[in-house]
Amino acid sequence: MNQGAENPSRRESRRRFLASCAGVAAAAALPAGTAGSSSRSPALRAQRMAWAGIRLQLPHASLFIDPLTNPDAWGDALPDRLVPVGDGGGETSVLITHAHPDHFDAKAASAALRHGGVLAYPAGIQPLPVPDGARVRPSPLWEPQLLGDFTATPVPASDGYGDTQVSWVVTAGGRRIFHGGDTLWHGHWWRIGRQFGPFDVAFLPINGARFGWREPVSGLPGVLTPEQAVAAATLLGARVLVPIHYGITGMKEYKEVIDPLGQLRKAARERRVEIQPLAPGAWLDWR
Repeated sequence: MNQGAENPSRRESRRRFLASCAGVAAAAALPAGTAGSSSRSPALRAQRMAWAGIRLQLPHASLFIDPLTNPDAWGDALPDRLVPVGDGGGETSVLITHAHPDHFDAKAASAALRHGGVLAYPAGIQPLPVPDGARVRPSPLWEPQLLGDFTATPVPASDGYGDTQVSWVVTAGGRRIFHGGDTLWHGHWWRIGRQFGPFDVAFLPINGARFGWREPVSGLPGVLTPEQAVAAATLLGARVLVPIHYGITGMKEYKEVIDPLGQLRKAARERRVEIQPLAPGAWLDWR
């Protein structure tokens, strides 16, 4: 036996110690939003847009997720004000959760990226048409995408039709944001919460819609119900839940739960989750 060789048990202990140090350093590099961290970072603003869209704004950069400005997507069934995207400042990126036309609005993406920028989407789909001058970024699950002052990571989601979809975790300005697209309930909430939480805010769909366009009809919700959205926010460690993806009326083949916002408030009281509804165009009040 070589007397100068390191004892295997000591070497393993040292390896675990160094790994733990690296983990602490990584956690410190991406803190969840607190008053202390936001005071050292550029101020981040968050705006709710129509339907499932949001805008994250830094002083010199903009990031949109699922922006919708096309009135043909839902017609008169959606009462939301369509918030314009053309006034985004600085470097601009657009993320989409999936390729359905109410989440990938090519006109909205083109307007947001009129001066160039990144269009990021789940790996395995090809949203078309791609805006002129946009740099496309197919994004595999769990792989962080560095978008200037934003870091965006696609995480698992489940589509009501089984189509490829992701949710997005975004960090910027000392804040951590979750955007759920129109996911339904799945088993990845715990892992996402453990790996990235707690979140300053989770933008989650709440309308529990049942679809009649594909047969045989399941009769089951293809989107988070209000109760499921509150449960997801709990598992994510979200300080605030902002409801999105609700308000459709008058459609035979697309039925929301009755009073989704009222049901959300009731479920949130039982779990002590803070709800902050925002009208399209309104900005989030960080608490």
